[in-house]
Amino acid sequence: MDFDKDKAVILLNKIMELELAGVVRYTHYSLMVYGYSRIPVVDWLKKQAEEGLLHAHKAGELVTLLGGYPSLSIGPLLETHQHDINDILKESLAHENEALTVYYQLLALIQGKSVLLEEYARDLIVEEEMHVDSVNKMLRRTGQTGVFVTKQKK
Repeated sequence: MDFDKDKAVILLNKIMELELAGVVRYTHYSLMVYGYSRIPVVDWLKKQAEEGLLHAHKAGELVTLLGGYPSLSIGPLLETHQHDINDILKESLAHENEALTVYYQLLALIQGKSVLLEEYARDLIVEEEMHVDSVNKMLRRTGQTGVFVTKQKK
């Protein structure tokens, strides 16, 4: 394997930490949803938490495959105390985009150097991009076909 294993372990541990933060975040969100759309939204949030745990475990397995030590840390947990579904989805979108960035960093590091890690990174990028798309579509209003864009603060 002709790549910087130490850097790969650092990135995989960061992925693990971000995914574990997602587990906590989505679990918290699932407890804070109220209103007539609670049941389907809570179910969706719980599924995201379960998926995050699977992603964290997979990243940890790859850390040990490379001879590294899996992190015991967790990524940042943003708590805005805004629990409107729209706010939850915006926070989710920001978190997912942050994780996606690290997956792309891993892909750039190992591309053409490790089929195993390259396939892992590509598969997770596909999953994360589809997830970002789902969140983006949930943030749109009925009839709105353009991509949701967070308004920039001046």
